[in-house]
Amino acid sequence: MGSRLYVGNLPYSATEDQLTELFSQAGKVDNVRVMRDMATGRARGFAFVEMSSDEEATKAISQFHEHNMDGRPLVVNEARPKPEGGFGGSGGGNRPQRGARNFESEDFSGGRRKEPRW
Repeated sequence: MGSRLYVGNLPYSATEDQLTELFSQAGKVDNVRVMRDMATGRARGFAFVEMSSDEEATKAISQFHEHNMDGRPLVVNEARPKPEGGFGGSGGGNRPQRGARNFESEDFSGGRRKEPRW
């Protein structure tokens, strides 16, 4: 397990200082970064918190997952690396690209093929 945590379902008013204070209850916090919209500067509702050790990160997950912050239950888990390619027009994201086949909506059981829902 890594010491970097994803913290989701944050109130949009949450600040780095508030999260540092909260997560310090589980151990030493090395870094907090509330993710913001680049155009507006408004918080996007999630952050990354780096704890100083894996043990402290594990403690923070058990202590703060579903912790109520301004009426919102936090989602706290181990941060996962961003998928190769990240965001953009090169096939990232959850939607099929224009012209791509949507295999989830096709029936390959030998019967008549369902039309894909684009």
